[in-house]
Amino acid sequence: MREPPRLPTSPGFWRSPLRGLSFTSVLGLVLLVGITVLFVTGLVSYAAYNPGLSPVNDQTPDKGVLGFYLFAWPTDPVWLYRLTQGVHVTLGITLVPVLLAKLWSVVPKLFELPPARSVAHALERISLLLLVGGGLFEFTTGVLNVQLDYVFPGSFYPLHFYGAWVFFAAFVAHAVLKAPTALRTVRRRLTADASTGGDPSTAPRDALVSPRPDPPTVSRRGALGLVGGGSLLLFLTTVGQSLGGPFRRTALLAPHGTADPGGGPNGFQINKTAAYARITPADTHEDSWRLVVTGRAGTVRLSRAELLRLPLHSSSLPIACVEGWSTADQWWHGVRLRDLAALVGHDGDPPDLFVESLQRHGAFRHAALRANQVADPRSLLALQVNGEDLSPDHGHPARIIVPAAPGVLNTKWVARLTFGDL
Repeated sequence: MREPPRLPTSPGFWRSPLRGLSFTSVLGLVLLVGITVLFVTGLVSYAAYNPGLSPVNDQTPDKGVLGFYLFAWPTDPVWLYRLTQGVHVTLGITLVPVLLAKLWSVVPKLFELPPARSVAHALERISLLLLVGGGLFEFTTGVLNVQLDYVFPGSFYPLHFYGAWVFFAAFVAHAVLKAPTALRTVRRRLTADASTGGDPSTAPRDALVSPRPDPPTVSRRGALGLVGGGSLLLFLTTVGQSLGGPFRRTALLAPHGTADPGGGPNGFQINKTAAYARITPADTHEDSWRLVVTGRAGTVRLSRAELLRLPLHSSSLPIACVEGWSTADQWWHGVRLRDLAALVGHDGDPPDLFVESLQRHGAFRHAALRANQVADPRSLLALQVNGEDLSPDHGHPARIIVPAAPGVLNTKWVARLTFGDL
């Protein structure tokens, strides 16, 4: 009996009978659609942070032409970021089994010798390395960010941004080369199944099929079913964090999916608590806390009691965060941002706004909002929610709430507002 090959560079080393063009092609076509949606929603999420408001919000250095698509993030519809980021995170997690199965199905090709048979083949191999490395990097950092495990070096935003462009460039190159073959393979397999009952002897040679396969323990259709079942399970245990309401209890894999925020008017999801941000009762005591508002006409200092004597308005708005979780609409009550701008000389069209927090720990201790966000009549310096004063964890004594903005731009424990050029 011949001894089986011991090196992965030998085709006979890979014995699984599941590998084949039809198996890989189905997975590849699913990823073709899914990763395209992920890329678009990821770029949209990056635009929502207003990265052009340098250097306050995340400012990816030297992005150059990669920032060609950036635009002033709109405030309508109010659920816009909740939808786009919910799709991005939920779809990304759902595709993990498909990605892993696809990589497993083509792993023999990574060890193929010679490394390059021609210049075109060499370029294809390089694009494949960028595709595999970029895909693993993007999915891994994305999942870690959703789970709040910041073990990667540097800021998530520029790492994920640059990684996305590298990965998607390799993905497009690979898709251009391989998508026609994948479509032909699936079409041929469907035709063969209909005309020959799926007899493999009638199919052309399959370069991914092992020359010495082990006996099968599951069919390829069964394997695809397992991959699909794994994706469905991840979908069902993740999507609840974006849907909210009773579905939140099903979000077992989401860090905010099953957390109990307490009851009452303030009983909805919390990202950073006052304790995490190192906010003390002395910082927010109404006898000592003052909001500093600066603009073209100078500076005013307002106590919470004085803010409550200004014209107050209400807005029904959700909160949605980059990790994919969101709340249902809450009723916020407070002073319009554009009215505060008018107090310091910005009548008419208000300018951009720089917001500073009392927060001492964690990211986004300050943030910037674009003029269109400040001008929206639903954008508030909120003092109350659902008919009750804000709780310490929800930003007492005052917080920002803006329609369609990422949660981190809805700054809590506000200390200073600066209207004008940033």
